[in-house]
Amino acid sequence: VASAAKSSTCGGLADPRNDACRTAVSWAADGGKKDPKAADYFIEMKSVTGIDWEDGTEADFQRLYFCGPPGGKSQCGLPPCNCSVPPCGTCYADGFKPTKPVSRPGCKGEGGIHCKPPAEAMGYKGLAWPNMNFSGTKEMHIFAIGDWGGLDGSHQPTGGRTSLSIYNGGKKKGPSVFPRDRKDRSTTVLLCHHFTFLQCYCDPPCPTAINKECKPGCGFVKGVDDKAQLLVAKAMEARAAKVDPEYILNVGDNFYWGGIEKDCGTPMSELSFQADHQFRQIFENVYNGPALKGKLWLSVLGNHDWGGRVFNNAWDQQIAYTWYSERWILPAPYWSQHVDYPDQDFSVDIYMIDSNAVDAMDPGVQPNHNICSSQFNPPGADCSAVGGPSSVGSCKSWFQSFFAENKAWVESQLPKSKADWQIVVTHMPCGHEKSWYKKLHQQFGLDLLVTGHRHDQELWDPKDLKDPYQEKDRDLGGLMCFITGGGGGISSEATPNPADKHDWYGEGQYGFYDLTISKEQIFIQSINYDGTVLKEATLRAGSAKLQADVSEETTTTVEG
Repeated sequence: VASAAKSSTCGGLADPRNDACRTAVSWAADGGKKDPKAADYFIEMKSVTGIDWEDGTEADFQRLYFCGPPGGKSQCGLPPCNCSVPPCGTCYADGFKPTKPVSRPGCKGEGGIHCKPPAEAMGYKGLAWPNMNFSGTKEMHIFAIGDWGGLDGSHQPTGGRTSLSIYNGGKKKGPSVFPRDRKDRSTTVLLCHHFTFLQCYCDPPCPTAINKECKPGCGFVKGVDDKAQLLVAKAMEARAAKVDPEYILNVGDNFYWGGIEKDCGTPMSELSFQADHQFRQIFENVYNGPALKGKLWLSVLGNHDWGGRVFNNAWDQQIAYTWYSERWILPAPYWSQHVDYPDQDFSVDIYMIDSNAVDAMDPGVQPNHNICSSQFNPPGADCSAVGGPSSVGSCKSWFQSFFAENKAWVESQLPKSKADWQIVVTHMPCGHEKSWYKKLHQQFGLDLLVTGHRHDQELWDPKDLKDPYQEKDRDLGGLMCFITGGGGGISSEATPNPADKHDWYGEGQYGFYDLTISKEQIFIQSINYDGTVLKEATLRAGSAKLQADVSEETTTTVEG
C-alpha cells in the first residue's frame, strides 16, 4: 500500500470528520464484499480507486465513500492518507483522468470571455461569445437537438441524492432513458404511468414492479424507446458524415433527471467529480464519432438542468464546463453568438435565452414538475451565492424576474443586428409566450425560433396551419418555429410506432433537425432516429424583415 502525505486534506476513519461514513466503510470492507449485491453496490470501485472491490482495503473503500458513496449517503468527509493506488485524495483511477481546463487561441493576457470563467455563474449573462467564421462555398449546415441527456446510472450521486439507476439494467456506463408518463394527445387521459412504464425498461424484469409485464398501453417499442439517445446520436453521426455541420444548437435538458447531481456552489474555476462523470458518460462518450468531433454545441439550460423539481442542483457546473471543453459553449444562461460566412456573403446572429420560468411555479403546485417545489427542494435550499434563487419562497418570483431580464435583453439586441438572419434558441416549446414571439418576429425581424421541452419533433411551418394534426393556436404570426425535444434522454410523448400516430403532436418522436443555411434561405429538415427525413420546410430570406417593415408602418400610422 502506497502512502500519501498526511495533512488536513486526508485522514483515517477515526477522524471525527469521517463519523458519517465510519460504520458503512467498515461494513463494506468486510461483510459488504460478501453481500449478493456487492457488484452493484461497488460498481464504481475500480474507476475511482483503481482496485476491484473484491481486493479493496478499508482505505480504498473510504476513498470510494468519499467520492461517491453507494446509496448516496454516509459520505466521508476526508479521503484516506494511504491507499492502494495513490493519489488517494482524487476520485480518478483506472485511466479515468480528471478533465483539465482547455487552452483557447487568443487568450494571452486578459483575453475575452472564452479565456476564463466568470467569478460566479451569472457573470457573463448577456455577453457575446467570440465571433465564429466559416469559409468556403460548400453547403453550410447546422444541427439542432434537445432533451437528449439520459440517466448516468453508473455514478452514485452524493449528498443523499438517490441513484440514477432506476430499473434493472440501468446501472451501467453510458446513458439510460428515463421513462416518463405517456398521455393521450389531449393530455387528459393517462395511458401509462411512470411506475407502470418502468417494467418495460427492466432487463431482467423487475420483481418489485406493480405490474409483472410491460403493458401494451404504454406503446413501448423495444430497441427504440430503451435506446433512444444512442439511436439519435448514431443518426446524427451518420448524417454529419454526409453533410459536415458547422455547429449544433442545443435547446437544453442536457441531463435527466435533475441536471448535474450536486449542490450549486462549486467554484467556477473547478469541475466537480460529479459533473465530470456525467459529462463523460452522457455527452463526451456518446457524441464522439469522427464526424461530430470538434463540433461546437451552442447550449442553453432546460428546466431539468436547473434541477427539474428543485433549483439547487449544479446548473452552475454546466456553465463552468464551457472552460473545460473544446466544444461545449454555455457561458451564461443567456448569451449571444455571431456567425460569419464570408465566402458566401451572409451572417447569423443567434440569441440563446432562458425561458424556464414556465416551470417555476408556486411551491405547492405540481411538485414533480416544478423547479420551486416545496416538496422536493431541501430545507434551506439557496443558490444566491452563485446568482440564483435564495429560497423556495422567492424561487418563482426570481425566475419570473430573470425571464423578464432575458426578454428585455433580446429586445435590446435585435434592433442592433446587422446579420442576414436572426435566430432565438430556448428550451420551452413553440407556443409559450406566443404574443411576445410574434412581437419579436413582426416588429424586430426575428426569423426562426428553435425550442425543445416537449419530447418529440414538431416543425411548425406557418404554411401548414391547416394540416389535420395542427391546431389554430400554432399561429405565431408568420414565425417559423420547431420543437426538437426528441433527443432521447427521456421517453417520447407518444409511442414511436409509426403505425400508431393517434397521439402524436408532430411528425416524429425521437430525432433532431438539420438546417441548410445560405444567404437566400434556411432549408429545415426533421430527421428521424433512423436517419430518414420526416418533414421539410423552407424559410426565405427577408420574410421577417417584411413583417417588421409592415408592423413599423402600421405603428407609425396609428401614432400619426
